[in-house]
Amino acid sequence: MGGTLVVSRAEKIYPLFQKHLTDMGFDNITITGAEKDGLNMLIRDIKPRITFIGCRFYKCGTPFMIADLHKNFPKLNIAAISIMDFPDDIAMNFIFNGAKSYVNFLEGEDEFYKGMEEIREGKEYIAPEVVKRIDLRSTYSKPAMKLTKRKIEILRCICNGFTGEEIANELHISVGTLYNSKSEIYAALSVRNDIEAMRAALDLGIITQEELIFYGRNYELKPKPDKKRSFNYAY
Repeated sequence: MGGTLVVSRAEKIYPLFQKHLTDMGFDNITITGAEKDGLNMLIRDIKPRITFIGCRFYKCGTPFMIADLHKNFPKLNIAAISIMDFPDDIAMNFIFNGAKSYVNFLEGEDEFYKGMEEIREGKEYIAPEVVKRIDLRSTYSKPAMKLTKRKIEILRCICNGFTGEEIANELHISVGTLYNSKSEIYAALSVRNDIEAMRAALDLGIITQEELIFYGRNYELKPKPDKKRSFNYAY
Protein backbone atom coordinates (compact mmCIF):
# COMPACT_ATOMS: atom_id res chain seq x y z
CA MET A 1 0.00 0.00 0.00
CA GLY A 2 1.19 3.53 -0.68
CA GLY A 3 4.43 4.12 -2.52
CA THR A 4 4.88 5.60 -5.98
CA LEU A 5 2.82 4.85 -9.09
CA VAL A 6 4.21 5.81 -12.51
CA VAL A 7 1.78 5.83 -15.45
CA SER A 8 3.69 5.61 -18.72
CA ARG A 9 3.59 3.90 -22.12
CA ALA A 10 7.40 3.62 -22.32
CA GLU A 11 7.39 -0.05 -21.36
CA LYS A 12 10.86 -0.75 -22.79
CA ILE A 13 12.50 1.63 -20.31
CA TYR A 14 10.50 0.70 -17.18
CA PRO A 15 13.66 -0.65 -15.48
CA LEU A 16 15.43 2.65 -16.13
CA PHE A 17 12.50 4.60 -14.64
CA GLN A 18 12.57 2.39 -11.58
CA LYS A 19 16.31 2.81 -11.05
CA HIS A 20 16.19 6.61 -11.39
CA LEU A 21 13.24 6.93 -9.00
CA THR A 22 14.89 4.62 -6.47
CA ASP A 23 18.09 6.69 -6.68
CA MET A 24 16.00 9.82 -5.99
CA GLY A 25 14.55 8.27 -2.85
CA PHE A 26 11.11 7.14 -4.05
CA ASP A 27 10.02 3.83 -2.60
CA ASN A 28 7.65 0.95 -3.41
CA ILE A 29 7.54 1.86 -7.11
CA THR A 30 4.89 0.48 -9.47
CA ILE A 31 5.07 1.31 -13.18
CA THR A 32 2.08 0.68 -15.45
CA GLY A 33 0.74 1.30 -18.91
CA ALA A 34 -2.83 0.56 -17.79
CA GLU A 35 -5.46 3.15 -18.66
CA LYS A 36 -9.03 4.12 -17.80
CA ASP A 37 -10.75 1.27 -15.90
CA GLY A 38 -7.54 -0.72 -15.54
CA LEU A 39 -5.74 2.29 -14.08
CA ASN A 40 -8.62 3.06 -11.73
CA MET A 41 -8.58 -0.53 -10.44
CA LEU A 42 -4.82 -0.37 -9.83
CA ILE A 43 -5.13 2.91 -7.90
CA ARG A 44 -7.86 1.43 -5.70
CA ASP A 45 -5.68 -1.62 -5.09
CA ILE A 46 -2.33 -0.04 -4.20
CA LYS A 47 -3.51 3.40 -2.96
CA PRO A 48 -0.33 5.22 -4.05
CA ARG A 49 1.07 8.13 -2.05
CA ILE A 50 2.27 9.79 -5.27
CA THR A 51 1.07 9.17 -8.85
CA PHE A 52 3.28 10.36 -11.71
CA ILE A 53 1.64 10.45 -15.12
CA GLY A 54 3.55 11.07 -18.33
CA CYS A 55 2.39 14.21 -20.17
CA ARG A 56 2.10 12.28 -23.43
CA PHE A 57 0.25 9.30 -21.95
CA TYR A 58 -3.02 10.36 -23.59
CA LYS A 59 -1.26 12.73 -26.01
CA CYS A 60 -3.22 16.01 -26.14
CA GLY A 61 -5.98 14.40 -24.01
CA THR A 62 -3.84 13.97 -20.88
CA PRO A 63 -5.27 17.05 -19.06
CA PHE A 64 -8.81 15.70 -19.60
CA MET A 65 -7.86 12.31 -18.15
CA ILE A 66 -6.12 13.90 -15.18
CA ALA A 67 -9.40 15.69 -14.47
CA ASP A 68 -11.19 12.33 -14.64
CA LEU A 69 -8.68 10.76 -12.22
CA HIS A 70 -9.07 13.73 -9.86
CA LYS A 71 -12.85 13.34 -9.85
CA ASN A 72 -12.60 9.61 -9.13
CA PHE A 73 -9.86 10.04 -6.51
CA PRO A 74 -10.06 13.58 -5.04
CA LYS A 75 -7.24 12.93 -2.55
CA LEU A 76 -4.88 11.41 -5.12
CA ASN A 77 -1.54 13.25 -5.28
CA ILE A 78 -1.06 13.56 -9.06
CA ALA A 79 2.16 14.88 -10.56
CA ALA A 80 2.47 15.33 -14.33
CA ILE A 81 5.98 14.71 -15.62
CA SER A 82 7.57 15.67 -18.94
CA ILE A 83 10.92 14.45 -20.22
CA MET A 84 10.33 15.67 -23.79
CA ASP A 85 9.13 18.90 -25.37
CA PHE A 86 5.58 19.69 -24.26
CA PRO A 87 3.67 23.01 -24.69
CA ASP A 88 3.56 25.06 -21.49
CA ASP A 89 0.03 26.27 -22.29
CA ILE A 90 -1.22 22.67 -22.30
CA ALA A 91 0.88 21.76 -19.25
CA MET A 92 -0.83 24.61 -17.41
CA ASN A 93 -4.09 22.69 -17.74
CA PHE A 94 -2.67 19.78 -15.74
CA ILE A 95 -2.80 22.05 -12.70
CA PHE A 96 -6.26 23.44 -13.49
CA ASN A 97 -7.53 19.87 -13.86
CA GLY A 98 -6.32 18.52 -10.53
CA ALA A 99 -2.60 17.72 -10.73
CA LYS A 100 -0.78 19.09 -7.69
CA SER A 101 2.60 19.22 -9.41
CA TYR A 102 4.28 19.47 -12.80
CA VAL A 103 7.95 18.78 -13.52
CA ASN A 104 9.69 19.28 -16.84
CA PHE A 105 13.18 17.90 -17.50
CA LEU A 106 13.72 20.46 -20.28
CA GLU A 107 13.77 23.26 -17.70
CA GLY A 108 17.18 21.99 -16.67
CA GLU A 109 18.51 19.07 -14.67
CA ASP A 110 18.91 21.04 -11.43
CA GLU A 111 15.36 22.42 -11.58
CA PHE A 112 13.96 19.01 -12.48
CA TYR A 113 15.60 17.27 -9.52
CA LYS A 114 14.59 20.11 -7.23
CA GLY A 115 10.96 19.55 -8.27
CA MET A 116 11.21 15.77 -7.83
CA GLU A 117 12.67 16.23 -4.35
CA GLU A 118 9.84 18.55 -3.31
CA ILE A 119 7.24 16.08 -4.64
CA ARG A 120 8.95 13.21 -2.77
CA GLU A 121 8.72 15.26 0.43
CA GLY A 122 4.98 15.71 -0.08
CA LYS A 123 5.13 19.31 -1.29
CA GLU A 124 3.51 20.77 -4.40
CA TYR A 125 5.76 21.91 -7.24
CA ILE A 126 5.08 23.60 -10.60
CA ALA A 127 7.84 24.13 -13.17
CA PRO A 128 8.78 27.85 -13.38
CA GLU A 129 7.80 28.36 -17.04
CA VAL A 130 4.30 27.04 -16.34
CA VAL A 131 4.06 29.27 -13.26
CA LYS A 132 4.80 32.21 -15.58
CA ARG A 133 2.02 31.11 -17.96
CA ILE A 134 -0.44 30.85 -15.07
CA ASP A 135 0.56 34.27 -13.69
CA LEU A 136 -0.09 35.89 -17.09
CA ARG A 137 -3.76 34.91 -16.97
CA SER A 138 -6.43 37.15 -15.47
CA THR A 139 -8.82 34.18 -15.29
CA TYR A 140 -8.15 30.47 -15.00
CA SER A 141 -9.55 27.71 -17.16
CA LYS A 142 -12.37 25.72 -15.62
CA PRO A 143 -11.58 22.07 -14.88
CA ALA A 144 -12.56 19.61 -17.59
CA MET A 145 -16.03 18.12 -17.33
CA LYS A 146 -17.41 14.83 -18.55
CA LEU A 147 -18.93 15.21 -21.98
CA THR A 148 -22.68 14.74 -22.27
CA LYS A 149 -24.16 12.42 -24.89
CA ARG A 150 -25.16 15.45 -26.94
CA LYS A 151 -21.63 16.86 -26.89
CA ILE A 152 -20.26 13.48 -27.96
CA GLU A 153 -22.76 13.52 -30.86
CA ILE A 154 -21.41 16.94 -31.85
CA LEU A 155 -17.84 15.66 -31.59
CA ARG A 156 -18.72 12.67 -33.78
CA CYS A 157 -20.05 15.03 -36.45
CA ILE A 158 -16.95 17.22 -36.21
CA CYS A 159 -14.72 14.16 -36.63
CA ASN A 160 -16.71 13.17 -39.72
CA GLY A 161 -16.14 16.55 -41.34
CA PHE A 162 -19.61 18.10 -40.87
CA THR A 163 -19.84 21.89 -41.19
CA GLY A 164 -21.49 23.89 -38.42
CA GLU A 165 -24.72 24.23 -40.39
CA GLU A 166 -24.75 20.48 -41.17
CA ILE A 167 -24.29 19.61 -37.49
CA ALA A 168 -27.11 21.95 -36.47
CA ASN A 169 -29.43 20.42 -39.08
CA GLU A 170 -28.43 16.85 -38.21
CA LEU A 171 -29.03 17.32 -34.47
CA HIS A 172 -31.99 19.72 -34.79
CA ILE A 173 -30.38 22.51 -32.78
CA SER A 174 -29.73 26.16 -33.55
CA VAL A 175 -26.36 27.27 -34.83
CA GLY A 176 -26.02 29.44 -31.69
CA THR A 177 -26.59 26.42 -29.44
CA LEU A 178 -24.06 24.47 -31.49
CA TYR A 179 -21.31 27.07 -31.08
CA ASN A 180 -21.98 27.36 -27.35
CA SER A 181 -21.66 23.57 -27.10
CA LYS A 182 -18.46 23.60 -29.15
CA SER A 183 -16.93 26.19 -26.80
CA GLU A 184 -17.77 23.94 -23.85
CA ILE A 185 -16.24 20.94 -25.67
CA TYR A 186 -13.03 22.89 -26.31
CA ALA A 187 -12.84 23.88 -22.63
CA ALA A 188 -13.51 20.32 -21.45
CA LEU A 189 -10.80 18.85 -23.67
CA SER A 190 -8.33 21.73 -23.18
CA VAL A 191 -8.21 22.37 -26.95
CA ARG A 192 -8.59 25.44 -29.16
CA ASN A 193 -10.37 24.36 -32.33
CA ASP A 194 -12.07 21.56 -34.25
CA ILE A 195 -8.82 19.96 -35.39
CA GLU A 196 -7.45 19.70 -31.84
CA ALA A 197 -10.86 18.46 -30.64
CA MET A 198 -10.73 15.70 -33.28
CA ARG A 199 -7.25 14.65 -32.16
CA ALA A 200 -8.24 14.60 -28.50
CA ALA A 201 -11.47 12.68 -29.19
CA LEU A 202 -9.55 9.97 -31.06
CA ASP A 203 -6.63 9.87 -28.59
CA LEU A 204 -9.03 9.46 -25.67
CA GLY A 205 -11.20 6.87 -27.40
CA ILE A 206 -14.28 9.09 -27.14
CA ILE A 207 -14.66 8.59 -30.89
CA THR A 208 -13.30 5.47 -32.59
CA GLN A 209 -12.00 5.03 -36.12
CA GLU A 210 -15.02 2.82 -36.84
CA GLU A 211 -17.31 5.81 -36.26
CA LEU A 212 -15.69 7.86 -39.03
CA ILE A 213 -18.06 6.56 -41.66
CA PHE A 214 -20.80 9.06 -42.44
CA TYR A 215 -21.27 12.46 -44.05
CA GLY A 216 -23.67 15.37 -44.05
CA ARG A 217 -26.80 14.75 -46.08
CA ASN A 218 -25.94 17.59 -48.44
CA TYR A 219 -22.34 16.54 -48.99
CA GLU A 220 -21.02 18.41 -52.00
CA LEU A 221 -17.52 18.60 -53.44
CA LYS A 222 -16.10 22.12 -53.23
CA PRO A 223 -14.79 23.57 -55.40
CA LYS A 224 -16.77 21.81 -58.12
CA PRO A 225 -14.63 20.10 -60.74
CA ASP A 226 -14.18 21.86 -64.06
CA LYS A 227 -16.49 19.97 -66.48
CA LYS A 228 -14.63 21.35 -69.46
CA ARG A 229 -11.40 19.70 -68.43
CA SER A 230 -10.68 16.45 -70.24
CA PHE A 231 -8.80 13.54 -68.71
CA ASN A 232 -6.68 10.99 -70.48
CA TYR A 233 -7.08 7.66 -68.72
CA ALA A 234 -4.79 5.81 -71.10
CA TYR A 235 -1.64 4.55 -69.46
